Amino acid sequence: MLRTPTGGAGSGTATAGDMVSIGTVLNQLRDEFPEVTISKIRFLEAEGLVEPRRTASGYRKFSPQDVERLARILRMQRDHYLPLKVIREHLDALARGEEIPLPAPGRRRDLLEGPWEQEAEPPAPARLGRGELLAAAEVTEAELAEWESYGLIAETDGGGYDAEAVTVARLVADLGRFGLEPRHLRAVKAAAEREAGLIEQVVAPLRRHRNPQTRAHAEATAKELAAQSVRLHAALMQIALGIRAQ
Repeated sequence: MLRTPTGGAGSGTATAGDMVSIGTVLNQLRDEFPEVTISKIRFLEAEGLVEPRRTASGYRKFSPQDVERLARILRMQRDHYLPLKVIREHLDALARGEEIPLPAPGRRRDLLEGPWEQEAEPPAPARLGRGELLAAAEVTEAELAEWESYGLIAETDGGGYDAEAVTVARLVADLGRFGLEPRHLRAVKAAAEREAGLIEQVVAPLRRHRNPQTRAHAEATAKELAAQSVRLHAALMQIALGIRAQ
C-alpha cells in the first residue's frame, strides 16, 4: 500500500507541509515497488513524467500528487509493460478527463523504450568469432593478441567475443595513435572494474529477488547506473584536466 503524507493524493493543492524530499518519496514507494531507486525517480523526472518543485537551494520537493503519479507510472510499467511514450499519453488523457483502456496485465509489448523498459528475458548478445572481431575493429592479429595479454579484451566464457569487444578494440587502437600503449591502459580497466563492483553492490539484492520482474529490472538498473558512472567519470576527467565545458 502506498503511504502518503497527511493530505493525501486527492487533497488538492499541496501546502509546504505536504512537500517531501526524494528520499521520503523513495520510502513511500518501496513498500509496493521494492526495486525503485532514486536514480529511477530522477530518470522519470528527466523524461518529463513528473515535475517536482525546487527549493531555492535546488532540492526537489514532491507533493502527494507527484508521489501518486509516480506510483501510477510504476504500475503501468510493472503490470502492463508500457513504454514511457504510451504512459505519457495515458497520463495526458487522464488529465483531460479521458480514459484510454490499458492492455491486459501481464501482456508484454513488442517494442519497449528507454533504459527502464527492458524485457524480462532480454535476448543474448551477439557473439563474434576472432576473425569477425578483427574485421569489425579493423585491427591486426598481433594487435589483438597484445591487448589480450594485458587483459583489455578477453573471450567470453562460452567462446567468442561480445559486441562491446569491437568498441574496446577500436578505442584502444585510437588511443595507441596518441602514444598510449596497452600497458598504460591497464589502470583504466582496473578503474572500470572497481566501478562495476560498486554497481554490482547496488543491483545484487534486486538480482536475488524472488519476483522475476524485479530480477529483470536489475539489469536495467545496472545499465542506467553504468551510464551515469560514465558521465561522472567524464566530468571528473574534464575537471582534472582543466577542460571547460562548451
